Amino acid sequence: MSTSTLPASNTAYGTREYWEERYAAEGAETTFDWFLKPSYLIPILEPYMPKGKETRILMLGCGNSTLGEEMYDAGYHGIVNIDYSATLIEQMIGKHAEKRPGMTWLEMDIRDLKFEDESFDVVIDKGTMDAMLTSKGDVWNPAEEDVKNCNEEIREACRVLRKREGSMFLYATFGQPHFRRRYMQGHQGFALTHKDIGPPEGFSYFLYELKWTGSGTS
Repeated sequence: MSTSTLPASNTAYGTREYWEERYAAEGAETTFDWFLKPSYLIPILEPYMPKGKETRILMLGCGNSTLGEEMYDAGYHGIVNIDYSATLIEQMIGKHAEKRPGMTWLEMDIRDLKFEDESFDVVIDKGTMDAMLTSKGDVWNPAEEDVKNCNEEIREACRVLRKREGSMFLYATFGQPHFRRRYMQGHQGFALTHKDIGPPEGFSYFLYELKWTGSGTS
């Protein structure tokens, strides 16, 4: 990542303006993954796909990560990618529409999804919630706006998930359980678990699994 695209403050990562400027400056050919490269993450995600290669997947805050395109190339063609940067979405459509037919790119806010209830088998967040938790302050007591944004993301993810066995929200992050579980707890019919998926020799990363069970709350 070029130093010219780094924000003056981490709080900028939570703003649409920063991402619009960054994607416009970087151009369509630039790709970037904050952590857990797709080649490492995809084998971890594959066992969670309830319909195998036919699983309908929603990528939240896709950015210019190659996760969506690499999953498509691995046979998962039912992928919808969303991001609230109009610039990014225009770039991705131009880059992938002909090469990867059937994969969709839509400008959309993850806190207000424009999909019908029960539209997807799996919803994936790879670091998008992390970008919303960048306000200054006590990490144990995040800003009220950050909490609201995260809660709205999870509420919408649960709404668009199909209420059937195997459906789930998957969240890959560096955020430790005592900082992240709070946003995914208490959703009727869903059970929450997590595990460390970081490379054995490296920093810990976590995969949170909010899975439809049909009874109780997580």
